[in-house]
Amino acid sequence: MSISFTPWPAEFAACYREKGYWIDRPLTELIEFGEPQHVALICGERQFTYDSLRQQSDNLAANLYQMGLRAGDTAVVQLPNVAEFYVAFFALLKIGVVPVNALFNHNERELESYTEQIQPRIIIASERHKLFRDDVFYQRLQSLAPALDHLVLLESDSWAQHNITSLAHTIATLQFHRFEPSQAHEVAFFQLSGGSTGTPKLIPRTHNDYYFSIRRSAEICELNSNTRFLCALPCAHNYPMSSPGAFGVFWAGGCVVMAPNPDALTCFELIEKHQVSMAALVPPAVALWVQAASRYQEQLKTLTLMQVGGAKLSETIARRIPEALGCQLQQVLGMAEGLVNYTRLDDDLETIMTTQGRPMCSLDEVKVVDSHGQPVANGIAGQLVTRGPYTIRGYFNAPEHNKKAFDQDGFYHSGDLVTLNDQGYLTVVGRDKDQINRGGEKIAAEEIENLLLTHEQIMHGALVAMPDALMGEKSCAFIVPFNKHHTLKGVTLRKYLRAQGVADYKIPDHFEFIDQLPLTPVGKPNKALLRAQISATLNLESMTEKSK
Repeated sequence: MSISFTPWPAEFAACYREKGYWIDRPLTELIEFGEPQHVALICGERQFTYDSLRQQSDNLAANLYQMGLRAGDTAVVQLPNVAEFYVAFFALLKIGVVPVNALFNHNERELESYTEQIQPRIIIASERHKLFRDDVFYQRLQSLAPALDHLVLLESDSWAQHNITSLAHTIATLQFHRFEPSQAHEVAFFQLSGGSTGTPKLIPRTHNDYYFSIRRSAEICELNSNTRFLCALPCAHNYPMSSPGAFGVFWAGGCVVMAPNPDALTCFELIEKHQVSMAALVPPAVALWVQAASRYQEQLKTLTLMQVGGAKLSETIARRIPEALGCQLQQVLGMAEGLVNYTRLDDDLETIMTTQGRPMCSLDEVKVVDSHGQPVANGIAGQLVTRGPYTIRGYFNAPEHNKKAFDQDGFYHSGDLVTLNDQGYLTVVGRDKDQINRGGEKIAAEEIENLLLTHEQIMHGALVAMPDALMGEKSCAFIVPFNKHHTLKGVTLRKYLRAQGVADYKIPDHFEFIDQLPLTPVGKPNKALLRAQISATLNLESMTEKSK
């Protein structure tokens, strides 16, 4: 049984096949091209050749099949930056099981939402996460998904029951089976949207569309078997998976080096030890690398390409990267829904420093439109609208949201505000959606506002972005208490939100307590005014600090 999704119209699909963009091959092929004894993956002190990566994913796939998993079943996977993430991903795809890859910093609310939406048969997780240190949360997920009957844990299953399995043991146990991945035009897995509402939207990616995105990205970035890519961002993010990310490196026969996090000193050591040639970061992380790099030039001498994406990179930091890190900068503007833009390696310096690139495919249709959906002139800011061979036509099981996000011609309305120049390059200027981009992590304002309003002392609340030199944006919650003599404090509200199972990055960085919310003429909270207010407050505090 295949997963339902919004397909591309037949005439578009035929065109994409005719052009050679869709090749009707499964994503499991990505690890089939590397030389058997070439190192595909380095994780801590462990090294995996392409032969061992293929064998371990085969073992896990066969064992999962023996456990009763079948094509069309679904899985929730939540693992940190470890090699087993890729082993599990390819194993699931080999038997046609469709996973959603949760980020490791996701908590109860996110995992419950994914479980309700896809009704998984299996959870693959880690005891390092607080939710899986005992069976309490797993039992809660089982109450949401009656078919959920398998839990596979990364570490030793110290609280093991009959239906809990050790991932390490399952990978190491040799099994033989003939595998049948899902058809290439069917859903291979789900990606996660940033989302501007409280419910995370799931993005169905087919083998055909995602495979093309990976191949084309690898070509643009000129990957080959000598490429050594540092995966320092969360490995489940679309960006380090496929732009070109680890999957592009596997396709090219190169090597992926896992980092536990993007900490500069940790990554500098890995770059030197493993002769890393390429890395991908978000702007806050690369800013910290630039600050630290002057004392570690010798460790960075093999690094030739630094990709930066996930959020707008300031021109100031962009211009410092080549000298500070001793490598070329490539800017990336991509979205889990599809479209990816790159500056090219042979672009002139000004294009690389001031834009976020151009689409990677000739059949990427890109428009910049005003609030009425009409195209604007080049150089004028408007919303980015797109469709193409690897941009989805609809979110999973979300008909009402799809009516807003996709127009009748199948164009996806991204919510990104951009300008387009005469050469086809895009520059990000902001977001149209009510969303905060905290260093590449998207926060839906509505979700946090709704949770704050459940507090007995809060009458109104509004979450807005506030500028931050390192993160680009942080979040500020404006709170109107019921009682002006309230006892609310930021620390108590943060504790309250954590108790609701909110991921840490979504918890407001700053709280402002006010008597009433300013409103727009139509009676909605005037968030533009609130953003201006917190910006002015921060500027005043900065000026006061400098005058001391």
